[in-house]
Amino acid sequence: MKFLFVHQNFPGQYLHIVRDLLAEGGHEIVFMTEPNRNHMAGVRKVTYARPPATHAAVHPSAREFDVAMRRAEAGYAGAKQIKALGFVPDIIIGHHGWGELLNLVDVFPGVPILGYFEFYYRLDGTDVNFDPEFIMPEAQFGAVRAKNGVNHLAIALEQYGQTPTAWQWQTYPAWARDRITVLREGVDLDICKPDPALRKQKLSIGPLTVGPKQRLITYVARNLEPYRGFHTMMRALPAILQARKDVVVSVVGGDEVSYGAAPVSGTWRSELLAEVGDRLDLSRVHFMGRVTYEDHVKLLQRSDSHIYFSYPFVASWSLREALAVGAPVIGSDTATVTEFVHDGATGLVTPSLDHAALADTTLRMLEDRALAAKLSAGARDYATENLDMKRYLRAFRAEIERIVGKKMVAEIHPPRRTAKDAAKTKTAKAPKPKAVQPPPPPARKRRVVAA
Repeated sequence: MKFLFVHQNFPGQYLHIVRDLLAEGGHEIVFMTEPNRNHMAGVRKVTYARPPATHAAVHPSAREFDVAMRRAEAGYAGAKQIKALGFVPDIIIGHHGWGELLNLVDVFPGVPILGYFEFYYRLDGTDVNFDPEFIMPEAQFGAVRAKNGVNHLAIALEQYGQTPTAWQWQTYPAWARDRITVLREGVDLDICKPDPALRKQKLSIGPLTVGPKQRLITYVARNLEPYRGFHTMMRALPAILQARKDVVVSVVGGDEVSYGAAPVSGTWRSELLAEVGDRLDLSRVHFMGRVTYEDHVKLLQRSDSHIYFSYPFVASWSLREALAVGAPVIGSDTATVTEFVHDGATGLVTPSLDHAALADTTLRMLEDRALAAKLSAGARDYATENLDMKRYLRAFRAEIERIVGKKMVAEIHPPRRTAKDAAKTKTAKAPKPKAVQPPPPPARKRRVVAA
């Protein structure tokens, strides 16, 4: 089968599905992206020019849309080049968030598109004004609605969509959901698995050393910020450290801003340290920055209590990984988290913005080892049933077959002719392009595929 993948940061979340196709062999894979240094043997990477920054004259609420339209234009030009080389895909797979997919229906009419729908921006029930500490002024509400411009154009293509969680699916309007399938993303359970031996020996990673008789609290985010409950976690630490002298804390994450607004000055880490730092034993609180994936997994495997908080927003990969390794998870009471963390079964749930409650729940987890063991086993069982990468890949492949209307059979393709070959055989006729069958009509009701 012939695949065209599209993502502005190759390979994005398509790493695992592309690896799976490459391992099977016999498929042609082209990946269109902005320039970067990543590469995968067996994948033809085609880059398009990175769009320029938006002009200052563009209305602030329309700047994301302006950049998306420029990227759509660049994606269109890149796809034209791909087609000129004789490549017509059986399916186009990509992320709708940045606009590259929007004009590909014009280049490859009749070729189905499976687009990733990540999040529909709303003024109620999601991240906006969830936290009363950081209120968005009413004058900015229009900018939130404007962020759905690409979402709306993508839905209007009348193609196919997928999203990784039921909660993300529910953020979309009812009239859009019948075009979006839930494909639950997975993790590699052979890598992310429990390792009880780590608790029986000293573990040293970067500035952190934790011994067998100590308790390790872990926290992970791409960046340390309120969206991921960093402020709640930091405010809970004084009570936890005061109550237990055997606790060591690992805080993994950078000091940039991924989501939400930046602090007035400095970083969120400096802001929270200024607030509670004088009540912390900083010899036991280790800010790890960004760590290697191997060290990340080891910290989760060793964890006695893993804190994962989030506003109502997209769940992080680290939550899935924590469950897979059997970390005793304490999650916030937001639907983003409770879709994974079931109170008393796969972890403990506590109010998102209540640091005192978080401190009490964490101490309960640390003190009740029988409960922690039960939750650890429950988390691993849940991951085995719901978060297996192999099951996710099978579900993704089944969705591709449903959309294309044929089995993903590996084919043997002849070597592609080079310009030098063409010069030697100028009289040879170019092969006729393969006819592309129109896609079957999209499903008209929600489909949830367990990964």
